Amino acid sequence: MRKKVVIANWKMNQDFYETTSFLRNLLKIIFEINHKKEIIIAPSFPFLHISNQILQGSTLSIAAQNIHQMENGSYTGEVSASMLKSIGVQKVILGHSERRKHFSETNDILIKKIKTALKYKFIIIFCVGETEVERRKKEHFLSVKYQLEETIFHFSLENISSFIIAYEPIWAIGTGKTATPEVVQVMHQYIRSLFMDKYGKNISRKISILYGGSINDLNAKSLFYQKDIDGGLVGNSSLNIEKFMRIIQS
Repeated sequence: MRKKVVIANWKMNQDFYETTSFLRNLLKIIFEINHKKEIIIAPSFPFLHISNQILQGSTLSIAAQNIHQMENGSYTGEVSASMLKSIGVQKVILGHSERRKHFSETNDILIKKIKTALKYKFIIIFCVGETEVERRKKEHFLSVKYQLEETIFHFSLENISSFIIAYEPIWAIGTGKTATPEVVQVMHQYIRSLFMDKYGKNISRKISILYGGSINDLNAKSLFYQKDIDGGLVGNSSLNIEKFMRIIQS
């Protein structure tokens, strides 16, 4: 049975008060419902420690939005895997299209980040997805395959259990555009087939593949109904507790 996973990626949003009050209120609501999925919150770096303290003892967990590829050194403003590990962070988002675009993260850099994350035994939420131009040119399958072949597929079978995959078509992130459930299902099925070809049927059945393109409380149910969509990497809609709860309940 694959894990059903819902991840709130807050990006550069939510101050100290907004973060702590949201999490305390979410805990109260979660306590009152029976949920059978993994819920992960990815707040900004300054609030990871307090977030982990608030969620301690609950079924919810936190993730960092990034790590630096080097373990330590003269990298002003960066955060290392060991720093995050020391405050109880055990999950990290890597490969997000905004990191690739705005911070020039290449596949070579991502391989180094993955190596570091694996060394410190992180669960890695790894993002892949095509641009609108690639989709228009019908190169979306090739684009996603290339991203996997040049990053995750460099790693051995024993490392793959440390990954959750998030398919996020770049043209649908923060734009309000959402691929139809059927279109998303086709890509998720394709991604699963790539894992089967590379690592075998057992891995392809077990790996969770999430959708991350403008998912909201209105389209979540129809997306999650699809066979190969195992949850969502949620952006803007995760900032509103009522909308986020409706997504979780979907």
